[in-house]
Amino acid sequence: MIFDVAIIGGGPAGYTAAEKASASGLKTVIFEKNAIGGVCLNEGCIPTKTLLYSAKTLDNIKLASKYGISADSSCSLNLDKVIARKNKIVRKLTAGIKQKLNIHNVEIVNECVSALEDNKGFISITHENGTVNAKNILICTGSEPIIPPIKGINDIEYWTSKEALDNKEIPQNIAIIGGGVIGIEFASFFNSLGSKVSVIEMTPEILGSMDKELSAILRSEYQKKGVEFYTKTKVIEVASTGLVLEKDGETFSIVSDKILISAGRKPNISTLNIDNLNIEMFKNGIKVDENMRTSHPSVYACGDVTGFSLLAHTAIREAEVAINHILDKKDSMSYKAIPAVVYTNPEVAGVGETEESLSTKNIPHDVVKLPMSYSGRFVAENELSNGVCKFIIDKNRQILGCHILGNPASELIVIAGIAIEKNYTVEDFQRIVFPHPTVGEIIHETLFTDPKDKE
Repeated sequence: MIFDVAIIGGGPAGYTAAEKASASGLKTVIFEKNAIGGVCLNEGCIPTKTLLYSAKTLDNIKLASKYGISADSSCSLNLDKVIARKNKIVRKLTAGIKQKLNIHNVEIVNECVSALEDNKGFISITHENGTVNAKNILICTGSEPIIPPIKGINDIEYWTSKEALDNKEIPQNIAIIGGGVIGIEFASFFNSLGSKVSVIEMTPEILGSMDKELSAILRSEYQKKGVEFYTKTKVIEVASTGLVLEKDGETFSIVSDKILISAGRKPNISTLNIDNLNIEMFKNGIKVDENMRTSHPSVYACGDVTGFSLLAHTAIREAEVAINHILDKKDSMSYKAIPAVVYTNPEVAGVGETEESLSTKNIPHDVVKLPMSYSGRFVAENELSNGVCKFIIDKNRQILGCHILGNPASELIVIAGIAIEKNYTVEDFQRIVFPHPTVGEIIHETLFTDPKDKE
């Protein structure tokens, strides 16, 4: 059987590509060895946000008296019910995706692909029960957790995000190895549940490449809530009772009932035999061009497998670009306005350049920022917290980046992302009318701040 498009991997990139290709008249098959929806829907984005919303609801109830509402301060979270609700939501969403694929007559093969090779102008795809041929293929096999080579790691039962999402008990102490987005979100969750949380991060600050000023503020907020942060610290050894750490040449130990490893993710290509296609690699991922095509003219790669932007929304857009190129529609991938969000409480979100990235490139820039308290709606809804809205602009007043700390940053950041993608200047954006009262008005207010005012 010959398909126009064969897609390997059923995550956000894969199912988006399958639906778009089939809806456009291309005969399409998708291979997914586990569950449709990939890591994002089954073990990542959606499950974690479901848990975090339960934790946020618990936080809000505990603070209800600040809003003039009497509530029992002894309220607690039923973890079994939280996990059951998470599972129900995942089932509902995966069923919805399968329904869409079936409506568009996408053939779904729940099997593992073992080999790819050229075959007389087609790509042959070998799976568990046979072989099919395709004119074009998309590799969308996602990523997997990085497990660092720490002494003792193979002798204990540790969690990755997958195991943590199905946990049925609240640990008294939990140590999180890695202070990136995933690690900090789980730190937020278990802190809300009452666990003693320790975060160990090798770099000077948490949250990787996100805005350092806002990352430091968020870290300070969670220190006030009782989370212990060990930055510029290396894990030397782990055991069932705790960890041995090293900082500034000194070693010390901390106690932990449970260890969660959140040291990043890597492209998942180890089980996919692509050697026969001579596909060029870049660092630890598959190299692609602006159309998401690899060095092989019939092979595309989208999502985490490229090792470039390991975010579900990036994967979705990359899949759209790849299918458009197969359909001979003009399109190309742009990465200058990819939002990044940390779904803690408060949230942090950023898009475009940071002060650090521009300084590294020696690009002159100005910073304008305001406390979130300049928004009346924010003050009305956030009794005990504040935040920051920051814009980064160049010498021509073009908007290069935006970074927000404060709820609901995840919903606001897309507004700034559109401005960056469309090359808005400050003056262009100032003419946009924002509804009042909304938290989003902080964006409008910030754009009228004098760049010389650094406060």
